[in-house]
Amino acid sequence: MTRTTREQLIDIGLRLIHKNGYTATGVKQILDAAGIPKGSFYHHFSSKEEFAKAVLQQFANREAERWDTLLKNEKIAPLKRLRLYFEELITVFGQTSRIPGCLLGNLSLEVAAHIPSIQSLLSKSFAHWQEAVAAVLHSAVMRKELPRSTNPAALASFLLNSWEGALIRSKAENSNEPLTGFMRFVFDKILNH
Repeated sequence: MTRTTREQLIDIGLRLIHKNGYTATGVKQILDAAGIPKGSFYHHFSSKEEFAKAVLQQFANREAERWDTLLKNEKIAPLKRLRLYFEELITVFGQTSRIPGCLLGNLSLEVAAHIPSIQSLLSKSFAHWQEAVAAVLHSAVMRKELPRSTNPAALASFLLNSWEGALIRSKAENSNEPLTGFMRFVFDKILNH
């Protein structure tokens, strides 16, 4: 399938912004990597901010596909699905991956306080992610893998906040140990699974 110029720019921008950050990734760098003239960029995007929002939406869409594949697989018990999901995230975003770190977390730290439209999209992306995790936790409650008193939304929020913190710490230490520590504590102590 042939990608459009817009899709090509978004894919390259996703890779570059994820790797280098929003501020360190210039429009010229994106155009050079794509081999596309400057006018083509502004034909598709009115500004770098609008482009970054399209990149962020693409990232969120891809992550939604990941959680649809892993978290909604009813053939696997809910907490096992959740463990497999986070194990995959370590492979994809851990320090040994091609581009370590989560774009949502990276952009939250870098630009959320300065660009309201990106902050809003980040907030919505985290909310959708939390809903997906909460749905699995709700299934775990229904299947008696977790106590009936469990609040799936609150627990999902805690898990994602802890995961993002572990990702930041893993970058600071250039190690996956904070991520494996997250896994041990969450699945062995909190979820007992």
